[in-house]
Amino acid sequence: MKWAGGKFRLIDRIAATLPDGNRLIEPFLGSGAVFLNTNFDRYLLADINPDLIDLYQTLQQEGDEFIDYCRQFFVPELNRQNRYYELREEFNEISPGIRKAALFLYFNRHGYNGLCRYNLSGGFNVPFGKYKKPYFPAAEMQAFALKAKRATFVCEDFEAVMKRARRGHVVYCDPPYVPISPTAYFTSYAKHGFSLHDQERLAYQAKRLAKRKVTVVISNHENEVTRAMYRDAKLVSFPVRRFISCNGKQRGNADELLAIFS
Repeated sequence: MKWAGGKFRLIDRIAATLPDGNRLIEPFLGSGAVFLNTNFDRYLLADINPDLIDLYQTLQQEGDEFIDYCRQFFVPELNRQNRYYELREEFNEISPGIRKAALFLYFNRHGYNGLCRYNLSGGFNVPFGKYKKPYFPAAEMQAFALKAKRATFVCEDFEAVMKRARRGHVVYCDPPYVPISPTAYFTSYAKHGFSLHDQERLAYQAKRLAKRKVTVVISNHENEVTRAMYRDAKLVSFPVRRFISCNGKQRGNADELLAIFS
């Protein structure tokens, strides 16, 4: 999946902070980069976005048949603005199922900048991306389906997911980041945003699990807010290149923070 804030480029740094364990729990799954690039016996993978989890569950259950079904949406006739918006309107009206899961993948590759965004009514509203030939990730989907045999996917709030952790489990959290500046808070990934109170809830759960001998690693921006929230953790920071801004000239380095509660 194309995913704002995906962790593929940081996987080596993140993996180095994860101890051995028999199960990795990810309450903020996103693109699944950490899941796909680690080797735990079992995985509990969660996200609050039902469309994302429906896609992953469908791929897990249907495998090659679903991949073949998705292929029909990656044709020149559907890489047009009018067809994109027709399908987006349909997507916002139909119930979860194979077609809706396939359309979510289609939007991920045909929508603007790989964004996943919803309006206050919960309607998917990412505009058309105008790409010449969107890539159909058949090989990546096959690899995902194979790895997913070890996984359980759930659509739940992070707090409920973290409460499932037991000794021997490892938790990796990649929440929506706190803003670098007060005007930069991105909250429309799901119908309801991710507030500062939610950030504090996450830090509290991480401390709670650490007392029970469960290691929790959290990614976030490094700033005064996160250093204060994660003051009980071991902190590792390093500069990374940000790719979220739609203006390439405004993309630059920012400090990444890994907070390790153990």
